Amino acid sequence: MSEFEDIRPYNDDEVRPIIERLLADGEFLDTLAKFKLPSAMGFAARALRSVVRKRLAKEVGHINNVESFQALIEKYLSRSINETVKSLTYSGLEHINANEPYLFISNHRDIAMDPALINWVLFHNNYPTMRIAIGDNLLTKPFAADLMRLNKSFIVRRNLASRREKLAAAKKLASYIHHSVLTDRENLWIAQREGRAKDGWDKTNPALINMFAMSKPSDMPFEDFIREARIVPVSISYAYDPCDIDKAHELHQKAVHGSYTKDEHEDVMSIARGITGYKEAVHVSFGTLLEDGFETADDVAEEIDRQVESNYILHSTNCFAYELLEHKTPSVRVGAEGIAFETYDWGKARAQFKDRIATCNDSTRKIVLTGYANPVYRRLGEQKC
Repeated sequence: MSEFEDIRPYNDDEVRPIIERLLADGEFLDTLAKFKLPSAMGFAARALRSVVRKRLAKEVGHINNVESFQALIEKYLSRSINETVKSLTYSGLEHINANEPYLFISNHRDIAMDPALINWVLFHNNYPTMRIAIGDNLLTKPFAADLMRLNKSFIVRRNLASRREKLAAAKKLASYIHHSVLTDRENLWIAQREGRAKDGWDKTNPALINMFAMSKPSDMPFEDFIREARIVPVSISYAYDPCDIDKAHELHQKAVHGSYTKDEHEDVMSIARGITGYKEAVHVSFGTLLEDGFETADDVAEEIDRQVESNYILHSTNCFAYELLEHKTPSVRVGAEGIAFETYDWGKARAQFKDRIATCNDSTRKIVLTGYANPVYRRLGEQKC
């Protein structure tokens, strides 16, 4: 048995048995029924089990390996993109080689869509897809873990009680990431810090880099280890964040009460909202490989932050928020085309953004605006956050 057995993605020979297990999982089938018919109560959902099982069995009947499972996922992802994104653009693919493995570290705005959209860009440009880091806090049901691991996700253990358990889990995760890149030669994705940047301010946690370094041989210089890790920063930006008001509510509660307790299924609802919610425009930008001159975790974090910010594509919505907060027009360029914001007539788009902000209550409106505006403050060198 592999030392990574409990956290790794499923292999090809495990795919069919896991699918058969999902088809026999009543709770999974009930969840699918409720997703299709949200008004269905428990009994009604259970009554639909056989119908859901039959339709699902037909759809997954040909799936016998990870590649065919991901092809099915791509079909549904493309449908979601077509329904929620008017413009999906990307840049920087010339910086990476399809025959080499990379550890992609990106800013984190959406639980599921960040890695999904990066994967979509890679897949449609004939690059290998990524193994995706996912926290076990999102896998409260066994069928959720099965689905994620079928889709090349590996598990980050967070729900651990003792310091010893947390240290052991971190060492195992570091070894798995190192093994995946160096031995399996697989692409990986992990967010630059735990949790989404709910305030729109992207910042790498140096502890993440220190975690990677737990797998470093004792006699290897840190600089050589970072070169071997093959880190490439990635920026992802959304014109509209489907979870913007929810994030603002959480930040408001923390500011007022000092803490925030999530509902049991809040993360699952955030995933669903992120997938189905309107985004308008998305840009994915691949940075350059981190190679030489990195002596500390702080050095690495600073370079990731520099690339994430410099490659981040601003949208008009970021500028509208800045205008509403500062009562002046920012001198920045927006969109993949690099349009000078102040030279364009944004009448209809500005009105649409104001309508969106009008749905916020008094306690969250400024927080939502600041979340959209923070990338502009950062581009202008104006500290806000």
